[in-house]
Amino acid sequence: MLSTEMCGEIIQRNKNLGLEDYKFLLKVIVGSGLGEETYGPKDIIDGKELDMTSLNSGLAEVDVAFKQTLDKLFSKTKMHPSDIDILVVNVSMLSAMPSLASRIINRYKMKQDVKVFNLSGMGCSASLISLDMVRNLFKIHDDVTALVVTSECIGPNWYAGNQRSMLVANCLFRSGCCAMLLTNKRSCRARAKLKLKVLLRTHRGANDDAYGCALQQEDEQGLTGFYLGKSLPQAATEAFICNLRDLAPRILPVMELARYLVNRFLHKKSDSAQAGVDFKVAVDHFCIHPGGAAVINGVGRSLGLSQYDLEPARMALHRFGNTSASGLWYVLGYMEAKKRLKRGDRVLQISFGSGFKCNSAYWEVLRGLEDKDVWEDCVDRYPPETLVNPFLEKYAWIRELTSLPPM
Repeated sequence: MLSTEMCGEIIQRNKNLGLEDYKFLLKVIVGSGLGEETYGPKDIIDGKELDMTSLNSGLAEVDVAFKQTLDKLFSKTKMHPSDIDILVVNVSMLSAMPSLASRIINRYKMKQDVKVFNLSGMGCSASLISLDMVRNLFKIHDDVTALVVTSECIGPNWYAGNQRSMLVANCLFRSGCCAMLLTNKRSCRARAKLKLKVLLRTHRGANDDAYGCALQQEDEQGLTGFYLGKSLPQAATEAFICNLRDLAPRILPVMELARYLVNRFLHKKSDSAQAGVDFKVAVDHFCIHPGGAAVINGVGRSLGLSQYDLEPARMALHRFGNTSASGLWYVLGYMEAKKRLKRGDRVLQISFGSGFKCNSAYWEVLRGLEDKDVWEDCVDRYPPETLVNPFLEKYAWIRELTSLPPM
């Protein structure tokens, strides 16, 4: 786990940082919303981040994530790997040949006619893109079972330079993985947890600012990392508004749509009136991408959500960090572990990703859910009394320095 002490050691190993860079990182980490129990690649914890640019280190990282997640899934569901008809794997920042999906097929000896898809470069919204692929495949293939595996490869993209827009990613992104079984078999309805009702994808890549606000790139020294630009909040806001505009008529009751239209006409509002739509009349639980405290708070303000509504996303961010595309499912898992999800409830998932993308999925809960799963060892401690990051208490003295002491 990446404790305060461990994070401090990792930062100090970066010899390209100056005093102002340390002060900047302190500010970012304190405001990140992350706690002390997030996970990172073993090689980074062991101090080998400068050696992690190799393909082998990246493959080793995802192999561990895949094995731990899939072994547990197959054991828990009593599903045999040979029962999988469709396999979709998404890992944005690692591409290999044979594909990562092929590695899973080989490890678990899946059948030779499994329909397999390997997605890369789709960012934090990749898992809903994978679901969209499965949904479309279900339209032409009856009585089949699909497995979606979503993770990220952090190590080879760990940034060891001093460009601040690339250092931010080190403070937010953490290791994680999830796997989902989906089916259109009627015989499995009694076992199903959720039913997908609506899935919408918005892509703002035609806009230069939106396209360039989140990029995997090299800095002037040739060091690889992930760039997060100042135009990202605006890009996310525009993508979010576009997605909600398309989503609203699909899930909101007619009376709410009429109320909004009348209100907009009377007050002559523009796009800001989108926030005037009350999505709570159609949504019981909001599953927000835990990309960072600013993302969660921004979505909460836009939709008029309560602290209770935002708690699952905040707790997932605190406990696991931004695990990229798998983050949504840690949020949903928190809702389940806290026994919030009851039969007939409606869940809205909202994800953001590079490109720039905003995707949403609208689910119906088919039965009461209370599986603690990944939260089993800690859910009783959440929410904690405070989310204040101890990094500030331990390293506040950095603010007062005028020069770096010898290290």
